[in-house]
Amino acid sequence: MIREYELNIGPNHPGIHGNFSVHLKLEGDTIIEAKGNSGYLHRAFEKLMEQRTYLQNLALIPRICVPEPDINEAVYAMAIEELMGVEIPERAKFLRTIVLEAARVMALLFHFGGTAAMLGNYTVNYWAVADRDLMIDIFLKLTGARVYHMYIWPGGVRRDTYPGFEDDILGWVKYVKERLPEYDNLFLKNPMFAHRAKGLARITKETALQMGVTGPNLKATGVKVDVRKDEPYAAYPYLDFDVPVLDEGDAWAREIQRRLELELSLNLIEQAVKKMPKGEVWKKMPNPFKWVIPEGEAYARVESSRGEYGFYFVSDGTDKPYRVSVRGVSMPHMYPLAEKLLVGQKLSDAPFILETLDICPPEIDR
Repeated sequence: MIREYELNIGPNHPGIHGNFSVHLKLEGDTIIEAKGNSGYLHRAFEKLMEQRTYLQNLALIPRICVPEPDINEAVYAMAIEELMGVEIPERAKFLRTIVLEAARVMALLFHFGGTAAMLGNYTVNYWAVADRDLMIDIFLKLTGARVYHMYIWPGGVRRDTYPGFEDDILGWVKYVKERLPEYDNLFLKNPMFAHRAKGLARITKETALQMGVTGPNLKATGVKVDVRKDEPYAAYPYLDFDVPVLDEGDAWAREIQRRLELELSLNLIEQAVKKMPKGEVWKKMPNPFKWVIPEGEAYARVESSRGEYGFYFVSDGTDKPYRVSVRGVSMPHMYPLAEKLLVGQKLSDAPFILETLDICPPEIDR
């Protein structure tokens, strides 16, 4: 007789990023029920923002998702600019785009490293962390910080580039492009990856749309939706690009989709650097220590490496936000998508499936 038993993945486990638990019920090594269990990481970002001034929040918001912190700065600034009726300088639009796309590449490299590690391919993880660190060095020179940059802020960006910035970032882009065939050969073209990923945890287009799935997880089902194209922001209206899509919807397609998007991001950085105009990078505004935002509400969104990421913002005309709600990408991807996909799968595939969904727990436990 096969016994049923229960098992936790997490809250501190290589099988999922951050302090988050997935409670599994198994029959043998087959999953018959999966429940996400949040609450281990509750940071109360949204409520903390309501207790701090607009300037103080600039140091808090990047921490909502560490692998790609700059998206938080962008949506926060965009929401405030909408309420204030501010149009940022052209050069600032290009600098925002470069920063956001570089952060996307870094997040995707980090993702590939984690996904490969779930299959025992730790070399990819070591490569990805090292190649990502080269861009972290550039961010350090540009912003003064390695991880939490606080570079994008209302009115534009905090300061202009340093001498040699363009050469540095184009050199990094060239280096990563040359490295991609090595990643392909070691990971994505590896027979082990294809054997484990093809047909695994398939998402249909209908299920994805019903559950609010966005980003690569949605585009891998054949739906061409991308905020950069559908509602262009920053410098994206000035750039020439098309959004790649696949239609298999399985774990293999989700990873290949991200590989295509990584190459797209590298191309967008090149375009933005070459087209970036001279000029101011910040629209002069009142003293940041005394920012008072006009009363109203706004929703700002960007396309992150995981999908649509947004802030719903309410101002009551004081020096602190009245209400901030984070539209974290990971919420629908964990609840209820992952809970549905894990049922019927083998225990050994559970961490790999969770990685292919690219769930960032702080976006849920915010």
